[in-house]
Amino acid sequence: MNHRNPFRSALLFLLATSALSVAAAALPLQPLADKPGRIAVKGLRGKVYYVPSTVDTVKWGYLPNATDRPLLTVPSGATVVFDTLSHEGLLEDQGRDALTYFAAQGVPGRMVLQDAIAITRSSLPHDFSKDGPHIITGPVAVDGARPGDVLKVDVLAVTPRVPYGVISNRHGKGALPGEFPEGPKPEPDASAAEPEKYRNVSVFTPVRKNRRGSWEGLMKNMRGDAVTFPAAPFMGVMGVAAATSEPVHSVPPGVFGGNMDVKDLGAGTVVYLPVFVDGANFYTGDPHMAQANGEVALTALEHSMRATFRLTLLKKGDPRIPSASGSLEKPFGETRDYWIAIGLNPDLDEAMKDAVREAMRFLHEQLGMDRAVALAYMSAATDFNVSQVVDRTKGIHALIRKRDFIKVKQGIRQRPMR
Repeated sequence: MNHRNPFRSALLFLLATSALSVAAAALPLQPLADKPGRIAVKGLRGKVYYVPSTVDTVKWGYLPNATDRPLLTVPSGATVVFDTLSHEGLLEDQGRDALTYFAAQGVPGRMVLQDAIAITRSSLPHDFSKDGPHIITGPVAVDGARPGDVLKVDVLAVTPRVPYGVISNRHGKGALPGEFPEGPKPEPDASAAEPEKYRNVSVFTPVRKNRRGSWEGLMKNMRGDAVTFPAAPFMGVMGVAAATSEPVHSVPPGVFGGNMDVKDLGAGTVVYLPVFVDGANFYTGDPHMAQANGEVALTALEHSMRATFRLTLLKKGDPRIPSASGSLEKPFGETRDYWIAIGLNPDLDEAMKDAVREAMRFLHEQLGMDRAVALAYMSAATDFNVSQVVDRTKGIHALIRKRDFIKVKQGIRQRPMR
């Protein structure tokens, strides 16, 4: 594999000498336990539920469906901590050997996650040409959840486990398939034993804390000049089990959530997910350190994370559900400043229409706007962003600005959203 790493020693330099990388001293965040259960986690009050990523707790390339048994069943309102793994550095076109791959990037063995090493050295099946790339951790059931209910997922924290990640561009994928990666095409006998034959491109990318205390990624141009960009951790995959016994591929998102890749849904936000099976069966994965809207190369800055959620069951008809029907048909997001309507479709034009319709539904049902006025408002005041164009099912998300509706919420008895 073509590992574009213009400064192989950058990570070691950051760890050893940079005052900007004090946060790296606490890394890596190795697994806290080898089985799901209740444990004490530093920084959280009392015991919380914890799910590690092990051969027994992950699915590689697929999402949980109606046949999967939950790893844990938790009460509504429970705090659940997941140790999640990025697939980058672990896949077959990178040799399926985390320790060897990251050593080649200048990462010392002590800075490689033990769960990443264990999974790549296990017999866990994964077909690089057929299966999705994502390592999905879960599911966790919520006691009492039934189809028609809604699972409210508060994203409490998304914390980097290591000070590095990887961005990849693979043949036949990304926003420019057939144009990138540039150079020779894959060889037919490519395998994990000879990963270079895939001829894909990965860019190893260290991260650090800057002087303002914010995470940033580091690259270099061809002259060796530093390029830095802001990072904002979030989980690319958050979802509930689909009501099917058929395998659910991890790449395309759907009404169950999954690989939505909405970068705005980081710590301090909420995701509302319709429930399709008893227990809801929540899962997560595809952790990202940074992603731009579009995700044009194919992957974001993929980066293993410790993600902390509060899972709250909203029974059908609960006024906190953002819908007049008392339930939801598709995922919906909320941040401090925005309500987020999500549109999904293999056709980008249709995904846009889906997002507009969902935003209009919300404005009409929850904020009392005439549908024609809602459309006019969106045309003037709502940004529709391309979440991603690389996951087969493309995504558009609308950012409905909360501050525009302060007087509306004061003037009517608005059902609470939080």
